[in-house]
Amino acid sequence: MNERVSTTTSFGACPHDCPDTCSMLFDVEGGKLKGVRGNPDHPMTRGGLCVKLKDYETRHYHPDRVLHPLKRVGPKGSKQFARITWDEALDTITSRWKAIIAEHGAQAIIPYSYLGHQGLVHGLNGGDAFFNRMGATVCERTFCGEGSCTAWLLTVGPTAGLDPESYIHSKLIVIWACNSVSTNLHHWAIVRDAQKLGAKVVVIDAYKSRTAKEADWHICPKPGTDGALAMALINSIIAQGLVDQDYVEKYTFGFEALKERASTRTPEWAETITGVPAAEIRKLAHDLATVQPAAIRIGVALERHYGGGQTIRAVTCIPALTGAWRHVGGGITQFPVWEHPYKFDVICRPDLIPPGTRVINNLQIGRALTGEMPLDPPIKSMMCWNSNPVTQAPETDKIVQGLMREDLFLVSAEHFISDTASYADIVLPASMGAEMEDMILSWGHLYLTYNAKCVESPGEAIPNNEIFRRLAARMGYEEENFKWSDSECLEHYVDWASPACEGIDLDTLRTRGYARLKVGTKDDRVRHKEGNFPTPTGKCHFMVEGATNFVAGPFRQMYEGFQPGEPLDSLPDYVGPRESPANNPLLAEKFPLNIVSPKSHGFLNSCYANMETKIKSQGEQFVLINAADAQPRGIVDGDRVKVENGRGAFKGVARVTGDVNPGVVVASLGYWRQLNDGTVNSISSAEFTDMGHAPSFSAHHVQVSRANRPTRCR
Repeated sequence: MNERVSTTTSFGACPHDCPDTCSMLFDVEGGKLKGVRGNPDHPMTRGGLCVKLKDYETRHYHPDRVLHPLKRVGPKGSKQFARITWDEALDTITSRWKAIIAEHGAQAIIPYSYLGHQGLVHGLNGGDAFFNRMGATVCERTFCGEGSCTAWLLTVGPTAGLDPESYIHSKLIVIWACNSVSTNLHHWAIVRDAQKLGAKVVVIDAYKSRTAKEADWHICPKPGTDGALAMALINSIIAQGLVDQDYVEKYTFGFEALKERASTRTPEWAETITGVPAAEIRKLAHDLATVQPAAIRIGVALERHYGGGQTIRAVTCIPALTGAWRHVGGGITQFPVWEHPYKFDVICRPDLIPPGTRVINNLQIGRALTGEMPLDPPIKSMMCWNSNPVTQAPETDKIVQGLMREDLFLVSAEHFISDTASYADIVLPASMGAEMEDMILSWGHLYLTYNAKCVESPGEAIPNNEIFRRLAARMGYEEENFKWSDSECLEHYVDWASPACEGIDLDTLRTRGYARLKVGTKDDRVRHKEGNFPTPTGKCHFMVEGATNFVAGPFRQMYEGFQPGEPLDSLPDYVGPRESPANNPLLAEKFPLNIVSPKSHGFLNSCYANMETKIKSQGEQFVLINAADAQPRGIVDGDRVKVENGRGAFKGVARVTGDVNPGVVVASLGYWRQLNDGTVNSISSAEFTDMGHAPSFSAHHVQVSRANRPTRCR
């Protein structure tokens, strides 16, 4: 007789760096993950998954997956490794670290992580307590949204703002610097439903993205000039007499100063900067004020130029000027995570950080590793997990140069031999989503989302938290939190007694897979109808006096030491790109094209960019270029082209298209360097934007030319 193979279904959650945080169903057969589906009961997921996740099980069992601890046996970057035991791996790591600490001090070691996994237990902050206990250099992690956070907190405080589900009630929806079809698909479904009910959808983006093509109206400012557009909208709302004076007088602070600041930022002024006709600016200002409820969804791309923080401050002022906050479906959405009751102080244990511990920002790791950044002591070891800086961080060539140092001891916890892991001395096999219990943080909706462990990890892979538990034991750290199981971590990491968790506990999540926080429903949430902003005054702050620059705590291990601290303008304003004909004419003459580097449709940052099926879906590395720029360079569609500036170069296939305006080229993030001739971050700058030490991935200048024979970059 044939034995019956058991089949079960468990609740899962997408662990990736995406606002949707989909609730999933894991189908398990015979102890193996056989399929993954979107949870049809979840109001955001609604049974659907994106092109990245729809065959998530194939990633779990990919033939290239790291299954055992490895040590390097060849030159750095050669991907020559030999299998070792866990004991040898852990002993090697901890003995090296103890020797480094004895000779150079703990600050010669730095952790490096980001949101390759968004779990509370195994994600961004999962190793913070361990490295804080060690006294290692604090890694400030500002890949995505941290400048936006600074601007948002200064203006409206830690509020979830407009519920993404409430957009079903909106009559005007402005999606600003967000390619929702590719990066926020499940919110886009709600936007489309609202559109079918009569809502007008406006997309503001520097090129014709997939989302822009679906909009009723696409407004296309030049890269890095959105702040001028936002200030002109404020000017026009005031000039047209469309301010909700009652709301402004009762629930805002600094209107008269903002009015004076905006008085010269006219639509005509903005047209010369942005390329957007003044009449269109006035029309959008009129609609934002008169078509209520009006909703604004800002994307992280809005921060990714030098004046990004000021831009977001200006945009965030608009709903208070117009009184949009009065309405269900009115206001602005940044990150709803601000109302999630997570206990980051418990997760990160900042109380363990020795006073005076230095901070290094992850965007500038290349400068730190090469000696360009003067450090005493120098970085002698780095541990990397949930991140792939060789593709995702700027100034890639410097990072590679630093990782090639023979005196740098690199540890990588990974699923594959990524571009970064290829330089590691020790590679540790890490578990994937279905193989470990967690709750996945959401920065795009108001649900807690549970992920069950439903299968065992293949080979000797173990979860990130187990890696740190074992390292802590080897290092002799006796604090109680290093002994908690994953389930115990979840009990401690969420404030289950908070009003937002009324009627919700961990068992609730295990039973249902998700739970909506008690913060109002999509049909009645008007958090700021009468102000009640979580700011010092309870009002929306058009003006903030005495403010200084900062990075929100979860992005710097909850450490408050060595915050940026430079004074900030008390009012929003337009701050132009660092690289532009106006600010640097000689640079613009040598590198005349402005490059924008959005997220890819088929990859999740660099996740999946090593899988043939996903590469086929996404297409090979490409460069969108307008015919007006292609023709003088002798470039035709399908040509191999080289994109370069003074920081580096990469190659891709030219797509000659009207989706980009003359003077602008587009190349997306995520491609692996080992599979391509460089990647777009080869040309990116590690200089910060104006707030929150955010990255300036967009608004860089480059030259594009036809390429000769392809040469594989390493």
